[in-house]
Formats: sequence, structure tokens, C-alpha cells
Amino acid sequence: MGVLLGSALMVLALWLVTPPSPAQAGPVDWVELPPSKDGRQWWDRGSLRPTRDGHLSVLSRFSPAAGDSETPERGSLYVMEVDCDQALYRDVSVNGLPRWRASWQLVTGDPLLEHLLDAVCAADRDPAAAA
Repeated sequence: MGVLLGSALMVLALWLVTPPSPAQAGPVDWVELPPSKDGRQWWDRGSLRPTRDGHLSVLSRFSPAAGDSETPERGSLYVMEVDCDQALYRDVSVNGLPRWRASWQLVTGDPLLEHLLDAVCAADRDPAAAA
């Protein structure tokens, strides 16, 4: 069991450090959001699903902006829950590891998260517009 988990994490880590390309994307349909000084963010159109609580679940990828160091920082993969009515989000999984009892956070003040919320909620209201 430990070997399987280790292998899965290694594959995920390798996938995260490689930019998405059509050959690797498979069923993932990344939508890039406008970048900010903090970095770049994408969400997967095909992962958008309603939750049992009436919120939305979506797969998101964040890549930090290049810093002063010569070694680029690695990106992170999130499964997020979004509450469109209250402009809240929570990360229920980070890089494949669940975050049990993740707390809701305000989106206000982070341009990447604000763009993500706008795009995801708009896609949920009108799926044809997101295509």
C-alpha cells in the first residue's frame, strides 16, 4: 500500500513540474486565468461538479511567479470547493493529500482566486458560455 501511494505521489509531482500540453492533458481541460504578480492559475473545466451541500467542486492548478532564485518553485494542484453565493472557497485537497475539515476562506483580496471564483461560477450558471 505504501509503495502504491509513493508511486502515485511521484507521478503527481512529475506532472506538476511539467507545464500542461495537449499531449499530456488527456481529459483535463485547463482554462488559464489572468496572471497576477503572485503567479498563474488554471482550473479544469471538466472537473466542475456540484457538491452534496450545493457548492461547487473544481480542480485547480497554481504556479507561483518566478522568484529571485535560479530554481523555479513548483506548482500545486488543488481540489477546491467554491461557494458562489458568499464568495468563499476551501481547499479540500492539496497535491493529492486530503485536508479534512478545511475551513472556508474569503476570496476577497487575491486576484487569482477572484478570477477563479468568477470563472467557475459563470461556467456553472451557463455551461455553454464556458466552452
